[in-house]
Amino acid sequence: TRGSPAVLGAAPSDAGTRAMCSEIILRQEVLKDGFHRDLLIKVKFGESIEDLQTCRLLIKQDIPAGLFVDPYELASLRERNITEAVMVSENFDIEAPNYLSKESEVLIYARQDSQCVDCFQAFLPVHYRYHRPHSHDGETSIVVNHPDLLMFCDQEFPILKCWAHSKVAAPCALENEDICQWNKMKYKSVYKNVTLQVPVGLTIHTSLVCSVTLFVTILCSTLILVAVFKYGYFSL
Repeated sequence: TRGSPAVLGAAPSDAGTRAMCSEIILRQEVLKDGFHRDLLIKVKFGESIEDLQTCRLLIKQDIPAGLFVDPYELASLRERNITEAVMVSENFDIEAPNYLSKESEVLIYARQDSQCVDCFQAFLPVHYRYHRPHSHDGETSIVVNHPDLLMFCDQEFPILKCWAHSKVAAPCALENEDICQWNKMKYKSVYKNVTLQVPVGLTIHTSLVCSVTLFVTILCSTLILVAVFKYGYFSL
């Protein structure tokens, strides 16, 4: 099937199966320090499912305006088989500051955890955008919301009926343009939405920063000109 992603009718549920099911647990963490971070998402199924390797897990993550994902970096990571992720948003400017940016969307194809039979994990590098300076507080907050969790299995698992509550059309894989009908899964998150603290400049420092920047620019330009005239070779 080919077409644009769309939410379809809710999937049927089985009350008897639902009573036997435990929750899907999602853990969302941000690793590293500074302006360049790694978003790590781990998913653990509450019940061990046989032949889970026949299933694929797709994570649809919204990226707030205060962050950006570099599509060229994603392409490089895909080539090195580090992560399988692709930008959905178009006309995306990685150089724009926070106040000139919009939210974006990334699809991450999670991989099974080799150390856990019923676990998946996904990795996504994210970067801070520049923000407007503040008058008082030297920090601003960015909230990363919980993702949508989509699952597609090559065979039917009755236990999945208690987790899936709707159908969503999305690309079957990165390698082709085929569209599959994924199950949108309900889950329980270990943490609340991830909140990042971003350092920003203070407006009271504007004059000082501009003055120092201008002085350093003039000084460096002067030193370059002196070196050119002293050691450079000019032919007429």
